[in-house]
Amino acid sequence: MEDARGTVVVVEDDAAQRTILGRWLTEAGHEVALFPDGESCLKGLSGTLPDVVCLDLRLPGIDGLETLDRIKAHYPKLPVIMLTAEESLEPVVASIRMGAFEYLQKPVERQKLVTTVRNAVALAQMEVRLTQLQHEVEGWSYENIVGRSERMRRLFRQMDRVAPTDVSVLIQGESGTGKELVGRALHESSGRAMGPYVALNCAAIPESLQESELFGHEKGAFTGATQRRAGRFEQADRGTLFLDEVAELSPGMQAKLLRAIQEQRFFRVGGSNEVSSDFRLITATHRDLAGEVRAGRFREDLYFRLAVLEIEVPALRDRGDDVVLLASTFAREMGLRTNGAPSRISANALDAIQAYRWPGNVRELQNAVQRAVVLAESEEIGLDSLPPKVRAAAREDAAPLADVTPTGERDQLGPTPSTPPPRHWADLVPDQSLESIEGKVIASMVERHHGNLSEVARVLGISRSTLYRKMSSHGISRGSES
Repeated sequence: MEDARGTVVVVEDDAAQRTILGRWLTEAGHEVALFPDGESCLKGLSGTLPDVVCLDLRLPGIDGLETLDRIKAHYPKLPVIMLTAEESLEPVVASIRMGAFEYLQKPVERQKLVTTVRNAVALAQMEVRLTQLQHEVEGWSYENIVGRSERMRRLFRQMDRVAPTDVSVLIQGESGTGKELVGRALHESSGRAMGPYVALNCAAIPESLQESELFGHEKGAFTGATQRRAGRFEQADRGTLFLDEVAELSPGMQAKLLRAIQEQRFFRVGGSNEVSSDFRLITATHRDLAGEVRAGRFREDLYFRLAVLEIEVPALRDRGDDVVLLASTFAREMGLRTNGAPSRISANALDAIQAYRWPGNVRELQNAVQRAVVLAESEEIGLDSLPPKVRAAAREDAAPLADVTPTGERDQLGPTPSTPPPRHWADLVPDQSLESIEGKVIASMVERHHGNLSEVARVLGISRSTLYRKMSSHGISRGSES
């Protein structure tokens, strides 16, 4: 705890006191940000979340208690140390009840300040580490997102850092990868979790209705507007607004969206009074938004507003064995919803599922598994229950090694370049059984690629699960997989 150093925000309206407190904390090894009032502090917290806030009880504008209330509403785990010159204990007790970490009586003693801040920083950093350890131990889920591959673990770590802040987040990834799930998980893991989560697919809204959907309209604003209607920005007050497929917004709508983000104020269609809303904005798109900017189809200034932090959701084909984990999870969930339906997937069906490339990503996989659960005629989901294109991938995966010469391996396994390459693996080792040849080829590939089974499976054109099964049947050690 003695070495706990972090980022500390000091909110104090007295300039001299603010400078002194900042200097003491800087000399103690902390990074310090200084604010003269509650409003500027709250705006600063929306950009980068500190480890601790030192908050004066008496402030101009919104006072210390109201500032504390807003901080705790958005960042419930952020330690706040109250600084008070009040002789009455009533406001101090109120601040403790509202979740303040500690209070210090003014004039503040240097050592007392440094010690209290150090303890608060240690607590904050321990909370972050406990959350990280929980995800590492569980290893396969974040809210409702399932995955244990390194790509997904990296995504979870990134979400851990992003979720507590109020900054705008741009989520990119192919269709069906689960971008909306990531957006909802960020909301559920944030200080806004008790507020509304409002989602809108921009691609599903005609251009003529985009403004009304986002900002609402007044009664009589246009034909059919029989009453006032709150838009999505207004509905998301004190919560999160998720805009999916944001690249589909019209140029005119992009300009209005930029202003709403900057000011957190807007006009309803047909209205003359500005409406304010305290929202966090999360957007998503399957397009390369930076490329859309270069092509002149998306505003550059809006892009920078949306992409304060960017998150890339990996395609299912890049997630390794997650496809098996997801398929099993979907089958189990579907089996629970459908009494008596099978929830176990056969080995052959899992091989096919892993061999298929899943261009529709997780959404396609979920649909395929749900279909298989319904069509299964036994207690186990078999290959015949899967869609034809997935079964076709299994047939390609099952092609015998004797009929394939893997690309890139002929120079290493075949004869010299002057000799025509053999058409079959068996031609390389005559008078041996196909099974024996297969075992030798796999062992050779594992050794050549230093135990990297993902690369071996790619070179041989088979799935990792098929490779594991063949290695086991031939008694081949996995070696040191990298």
